[in-house]
Amino acid sequence: MTLLQTQDQSGLPQSARALRGVRDLLLSGEIGPGERLAELALVERLGLSRTPVRAALAHLAQEGLLEALPTGGYSARRFSQADVVDTIELRGTIEGLALRLAAERGADPALMREAEATLDEIDAALDRAPGAAGVDTYARLNSRFHVQLAALSGSEAVRRELERVMALPFAQPSALLDAQAKLPRFDLTLINGQMQHHAMLEAVRMREGARAEALAREHARLASRNVSTVVADAGLARHVPALTLVRADAAETVE
Repeated sequence: MTLLQTQDQSGLPQSARALRGVRDLLLSGEIGPGERLAELALVERLGLSRTPVRAALAHLAQEGLLEALPTGGYSARRFSQADVVDTIELRGTIEGLALRLAAERGADPALMREAEATLDEIDAALDRAPGAAGVDTYARLNSRFHVQLAALSGSEAVRRELERVMALPFAQPSALLDAQAKLPRFDLTLINGQMQHHAMLEAVRMREGARAEALAREHARLASRNVSTVVADAGLARHVPALTLVRADAAETVE
């Protein structure tokens, strides 16, 4: 068994622990934008050996959370508001392709039933606790639903590409949802998003490829508008430590 395959008592391999540990340090705000990540300090802090930590740093540089330094090593990347919006738009574009393929080729009935069951759970959660009170449950189910959307395409290439995009910073379907919960009428945002979820599945069921694709892209744009509002509001941004990595530039405009 190699070092990267060595598992701790929790059952996670050291490689997974290192990746999760370094990512958590970045997204918790403990490592600020532009700050150099010292490999030996991370090894000591995470209680891991150098090989999995080094691999985690390289992986996070590929994801876009870190930047390789000319002198060697990595620093935490600083993002613009446009970077955040672009990653969400990219996710919406690929999800649109996935749904168009699902509609045109015909989605697996079993996968459709799974996605519909998830929407039923979201409906029930919103009925019980609309808005901020139900944000944790909504975030979990929403993330599951978007994974199911990728599977509906029946294309392993599309599913893999969407998985890669969702690993990009702030591209996850429920990214920054805690901060969005502070926005006025957040409950309406969730309800509108859920209505779009139902419309996307309906378009796939009706074999309306162009409509399904357009709905997926519009759904992502709803998310990007909400995230742009959060990023631009210093008061809201304080609720999400990861936003310390995002540059709030008053001169920058996001369409």
